[in-house]
Amino acid sequence: MKDIEGKHDQTGPNAKLGKGNKRAEKFAHITKIHPCYNEKLHDKVGRAHVPIAPSCNIGCNFCDRSLHNKEDMRPGVAGCILSPDEAIEHVDKIMKEEPISVVGVAGPGDSLDNDNTFEFFKKIDKKHPEMIKCMSTNGLLLPDKIDQIAECKLNSVTVTVNAVDPEILKDIVGFIHYHGEVYQGIEAAQILIKNQLEGIEALDELGIVVKVNSVLIPGLNDEHIKDIAKEVSNRGASLMNVLPLIPLNKMKDYPRPDCMLIEKVREEVEEYIPVFRACTQCRADAYGIPGKKKHDHNMGMTPQSHY
Repeated sequence: MKDIEGKHDQTGPNAKLGKGNKRAEKFAHITKIHPCYNEKLHDKVGRAHVPIAPSCNIGCNFCDRSLHNKEDMRPGVAGCILSPDEAIEHVDKIMKEEPISVVGVAGPGDSLDNDNTFEFFKKIDKKHPEMIKCMSTNGLLLPDKIDQIAECKLNSVTVTVNAVDPEILKDIVGFIHYHGEVYQGIEAAQILIKNQLEGIEALDELGIVVKVNSVLIPGLNDEHIKDIAKEVSNRGASLMNVLPLIPLNKMKDYPRPDCMLIEKVREEVEEYIPVFRACTQCRADAYGIPGKKKHDHNMGMTPQSHY
């Protein structure tokens, strides 16, 4: 298979997995129906992100979360926040409009830092057990919440890992809020990395497919992402997604990585783990088919008749 850039597509059901993955059959199943795991499905299969998780427990220096935002097309943005019951009603209406096979929680904060995430997944599983259920997280609470994750019958989890070296991560994450305490600097980075890697291992043991997102920040972690790939592959991740930095907040003066740098890093990553190349860095309330503009929507543009 060839991806949209003419490079080898490693995201299909026959992909070579990360070294630590123990659930090849489940990974193959996910890639047959999840548009964020298989580039060939990106313009064919729909997904729905439900914005039910507004709070976040870490402060990434590039992040600018925005609620009630109808314009920005990026992660961390949503037009509104729904309750679990409102989210299920929203999914039901989407299913009448688009071919949706996946429902996920991707913020606009961190999924695990919001109890509504677990309530939603338990309810949606009862109503639509056939749907693929996924979430994204910064991973800080993965070891703490692993039993609750298991109860939700999730199929996949995306963990954002921007460094496995505390000296690098301390310049990407300003603080973490963990067990009632605020940590900064090296200490915060050490806690976050430890929890992310232990969490990936725990997810793999549960048979949950793990994808790792890494934000490519020129001059900061661009030469380090291959080390992330090697580590998360050994821990049990099956797929990796290298995302270009969107310069915002404290990193607004950083340059965007150009196409040559992005491709160079992706090729380095592929030495250790398959790479997904078709990500559109969508909003926390995106729904529809991500690879088809006319069929990709968000709650900032949802007509009132939808409700």
